[in-house]
Amino acid sequence: MLGNGRFRLSNARSRRDRHDIIAEILETAMGGAIKTHIMYRVKLSYTQLEGCMTLLIEKGFLQKHAAFQDERTQEISVSSAQGEKFLMNYRTLEL
Repeated sequence: MLGNGRFRLSNARSRRDRHDIIAEILETAMGGAIKTHIMYRVKLSYTQLEGCMTLLIEKGFLQKHAAFQDERTQEISVSSAQGEKFLMNYRTLEL
């Protein structure tokens, strides 16, 4: 309860489950994204992101590619066809 007798409205779904996080990672990586961009966009710690991305790469949902920018190489993560299929199914089931 807040001051003056007001109640805070609670969001019935304030926590994200694993599928929500995976969908956010895959959606962010659709056009290709560096790890830092994904980390900030999905709001995960570096350790959490590492665990999720390792799993997604092992399962074939995410691919890594090298990109050259400003005379240096950066690693870009891109959603695979399997990852895009997961996203499509996830969106169908999402309420």
